[in-house]
Amino acid sequence: VQLQASGGGLVQAGGSLRLSCAASGRTFSNYYMAWFRQAPGKERAIVAAISWGGGSTYYADSVKGRFTISRDNAKNKVYLQMNSLKPDDTAVYYCAADPRNIVRLNITPSYWGQGTLVTVSS
Repeated sequence: VQLQASGGGLVQAGGSLRLSCAASGRTFSNYYMAWFRQAPGKERAIVAAISWGGGSTYYADSVKGRFTISRDNAKNKVYLQMNSLKPDDTAVYYCAADPRNIVRLNITPSYWGQGTLVTVSS
């Protein structure tokens, strides 16, 4: 599956952004989807994940209550709505996919999109 992320940009603290990830090449609903991010000088870390049908979601503690992951299997897209953004959210954000449960198995996803940069100014 090929993944294309978009929607990053520069936003002031407290603002919002919506990231999108378009998938192509395989049956989208067969893939567990996730968003990861990598801040300067830090390791890449999972931000949020969503199950194949969208019925189960996972959030890192740092984004709970502020970020919402969703998917539209008819459109082959996954989204990350980011509200109340903080400077610490500044990072390159990546969408990722795997047929397996990324969270329960704690695995590195098999498929990755290119990153999209989110910069939050104070």
